[in-house]
Amino acid sequence: MMKKFLTLSIVVMSIATSVTISLGKSAEKSEKTYADTSQSTARKEYYELAQNVKLHVTDLGDGPVVVLIPGYPLGDESWEYQYPALVKAGYRVIGITMRGFGKSDKPYGKYTYDQFADDIKSVLDQMDIKDAILGGHSMGGAIALHYTAKYNGAHLKKLALFAAAAPRHTKTADYPYPLFEKATISGWVNQISIDRPALLAGIGSQFALTPTAINPGIGNWLYNQELQSSPYAMEKALISLRDEDLRADLPKIKIPTLIMQAKEDHIVAYALAQQMNKAIAGSRLVTFDKSGHALFIEEREKFNNEFLKFIKE
Repeated sequence: MMKKFLTLSIVVMSIATSVTISLGKSAEKSEKTYADTSQSTARKEYYELAQNVKLHVTDLGDGPVVVLIPGYPLGDESWEYQYPALVKAGYRVIGITMRGFGKSDKPYGKYTYDQFADDIKSVLDQMDIKDAILGGHSMGGAIALHYTAKYNGAHLKKLALFAAAAPRHTKTADYPYPLFEKATISGWVNQISIDRPALLAGIGSQFALTPTAINPGIGNWLYNQELQSSPYAMEKALISLRDEDLRADLPKIKIPTLIMQAKEDHIVAYALAQQMNKAIAGSRLVTFDKSGHALFIEEREKFNNEFLKFIKE
């Protein structure tokens, strides 16, 4: 009896050891898909554009390059739920935080689309990036669009616009498609110097399809990112968002372009995506029905899948 018990114990221990080793190898394999395997030294987290002006960059993975520009007033942390999907699919993903926001420097000076485009160019020049896919959300989409037009697609092979606040974010007599009148956004500009948290809360309440579409944890995470922004930068960038007109940029886009837009976006009108789709030759519009402006969070799986499909084409 004792002999049988010892034999059974040895068998059980052998199975347990085998399972542990197997699980360990599986976990190790999974972990390696996210790890940097191309170089032994740490990658730079900041790139200097000028004296006292450095931009924060998240640089993960290996392979063809994807560059992501966050929306107003977020930092590159906002792409947290896109980074793993892109890295595991075999891509190097670079998130760039614009000056004045997140962990980037917050200098006094210009916060125009031209300045933001120049900043992206400087970072991509320094990193020696080639044939990248550039994507941007909201105002980041407008910046990505302007960069592509201004620099004739330098460093790029494709462009992706996610709920892009482009080509205009305010209505004019000859352009009725945006949701907001100039006076409304002027009111937001004024509120920054009176009660910035209230402004962020007000805009935040329109960020998702419904007030409960984003859970409180994600909502607080986004709000804390927004509070890192410089009030000065927020004001100046919001003026650019209000006043700049990128309609002349649309016919200059000569690379494959993906436009992803939610029909029920409360911040950027679906009609803007339709107008860009008509004006950018060969562009493709993908519609989201279960999200608002935060489509990259609310419909994360669909967003990541559609973006990866476009990247791989």
